[in-house]
This record gives sequence, structure tokens and C-alpha cells, in this order.
Amino acid sequence: MTTPMRLTVIGCTGSFAGPDSPASCYLLEAPFDGRIYRLLVDLGSGAFGPLQRYSTIRDIDAIALSHLHADHCFDMSGFYVVSRYHPAGAFDRIPVHAPDGAGDFLVAAYGVEENTGMREQFDFQPWQDGGTVQLGPFTVTSVRVNHPVPAFAMRIATADRTLAYSGDTGPTEALLDLVAGADVFLCEASFVESGTNPPNLHLTGAEAGDYATRGGVGRLLVTHIPTWTDRAEVETDVKTAWDGPYELVTAGSTYDV
Repeated sequence: MTTPMRLTVIGCTGSFAGPDSPASCYLLEAPFDGRIYRLLVDLGSGAFGPLQRYSTIRDIDAIALSHLHADHCFDMSGFYVVSRYHPAGAFDRIPVHAPDGAGDFLVAAYGVEENTGMREQFDFQPWQDGGTVQLGPFTVTSVRVNHPVPAFAMRIATADRTLAYSGDTGPTEALLDLVAGADVFLCEASFVESGTNPPNLHLTGAEAGDYATRGGVGRLLVTHIPTWTDRAEVETDVKTAWDGPYELVTAGSTYDV
């Protein structure tokens, strides 16, 4: 029996929220125990408001944070406020998988004074490089990638569908096993080939396309393009290295993985 997986792009702008999209945030949904299980992947700047168009906040079952830059996690503060102080009652505590130290980092970012802070609402669990966790119908494998802070790519699978997510990363061979044979590869492309790009930070469209080609993925979804980057040039770069189906995602787009 096929286990469908649906991806909704809540936000996809790189580095900071833009006029047409929040920063990184993706909602994955799949059937589980007679209902729909909802996994939130990243919750960057500006994403918490638009998220509520696609799911009630109480219905989010788990959160996976790729890394602790503002454009991937700062709207956890809003989630905390709603989950703790909702007039209908506090939410049940939910798992949050993130780099080690996420709880202390997010508590400090929000400004909670007491040490318990967000841990009353979130069960923070650190990623392990190459480790696997089960979140409802989703088997999530995390792999450390190439970024200035601890950052993880994810391979998220149901019984028969697989999505690979690069998170933020510079070029790294660690992506190859992660993306191999994935039905969908959701990959960042913050840089263009014509630019003078700093090392160990982000990918170009051509590099995203190269990983998709070498990994034999089914479809490439390009994300995390900053507002100051020419999307047309990113697309041109993608096509130099990838001849399969692709799309430069936009906020509000949905995909059946």
C-alpha cells in the first residue's frame, strides 16, 4: 500500500525573510494511525504566521531543525508562545530534533528567564551524524554537512516515498549517500556560478544539479534563494548539471512526493 507524503513550502527565501516569502520552513504530511501526521522542517524568520494557513499549530506533531541560524529557527519563539499560553490550554510537549544545544540557544533567543524555559513545551533531542529517528510515519536520517555552525541534511522517508533535504551546506560528498535514489531532493542554491562565493557556506544551482544527477534523484526542488540573488541565473546554473524535472520553489507551493 502506498504511503503518500505531501510537502508544503511555507517559506523558501534564503538568509532572511523576503517580500514574497518567509525564510525556510517546510511542512511534511503523511497518514499515520488513522490521521495525518505533520512534521515541520525548519521554522525560520517570518514563517510562523503563514504556517497557520496550512495547519493549526496544535496539530504539528514534531519539528526538525536543520541548524540554528535565524532563517531556520527563530520563529520557534512564536510557536512557544502559542503552545504554552493558548487560552484553550497548553499543548502537549512535542519532540524537536535539532543540533545539540538548541534548547539553551532558543531559550536565550526568546529571552525566557527561568531555566526550564521552552523545555516545558519542547522535548529537544540532538541530531547524531548518520543517526536515524522515527517520527510517526517518517524515518529521518540526519547527516552533518558543510556550514559554519553545526548543520544537518535530512533524508525523510515513509514506507515507499523519500525526500532528501540539504538544509544549508557548502559542497560536501556527505550529501551523496543521503540523496541517493530519493524521489524528491529539496536543495538549497543560494549562490550563482558567476559570483565570488565564500567557501563552506552554500551551493550554487549547478552544484545542486550535480548532486541530483550523481544521486539519481527523481525530481529536484531548488530552494533558499535570497532576494538579492537572480533566480533566472540560478535556474540557468541548474540546467548545466541536471536534465531531469526541477522547479525553483515558491512559498505556498505543494508537492506530492
